[in-house]
Amino acid sequence: MSTTETEKNTDSKKQQVESMFNSIAPKYDFLNHFLSMGIDHLWRKKTIKQLKSLNPKTMLDVATGTGDLAICALKNLNPDKITGIDISEQMLEFGKKKLIERKLNDKISLLQADSENIPFDDNSFNAITVGFGVRNFENLEKGLKEMRRVLTPGGKVAILEFSKPRKFPIKQLYNFYFKYILPTIGKIVSKDNRAYTYLPESVSKFPDREDFIAVLNNCGYQNARFISLSFGIASIYIAEK
Repeated sequence: MSTTETEKNTDSKKQQVESMFNSIAPKYDFLNHFLSMGIDHLWRKKTIKQLKSLNPKTMLDVATGTGDLAICALKNLNPDKITGIDISEQMLEFGKKKLIERKLNDKISLLQADSENIPFDDNSFNAITVGFGVRNFENLEKGLKEMRRVLTPGGKVAILEFSKPRKFPIKQLYNFYFKYILPTIGKIVSKDNRAYTYLPESVSKFPDREDFIAVLNNCGYQNARFISLSFGIASIYIAEK
């Protein structure tokens, strides 16, 4: 085994995720929309809609990537300020360019930070969103507890994440697409072998639906519930502090 391979194997999940997303950043937005056939836009809108009644003024978007969910939140909720955090510097750079092009950088700010060590005071945000990011947390409960810490009392989290369909034939079609089609296209376009084989692996290991609700409850959240999307391909989780 080479030194490089040994180093990769001993890297923490956090380091591996950061390196992987830095690598695919230039193609991330394109692949996201292409591989989901554009349905990710609808999923984001529905996620943000869950916060409408809260009318949040300050929001945190964790694992913001290039800022798509933060942008959706600004358009649909119009809070005073949204902060996006991510560990991938390259993803944030593409996100910042996008915000400048759309003249949204006065309302949305992006900074490099770890979801398990959020650099804000207790009770700082009325609402927190995460789009396809919690399954990448190295320590899931630590990240969720950090999010709860910076959430104001009565505030809400809205989490969008992939889940595993359970009904025939969606389950079989989904598994085939995730295991064979998606990694092949992802590898060709992004030139990164890891990213789109990591995706199905991380989804298969993630505690979805009722199991994730149990994790949220264990982390101290209240009124946790989920909404299934597109035959169970994804889910929205909503919970309160």
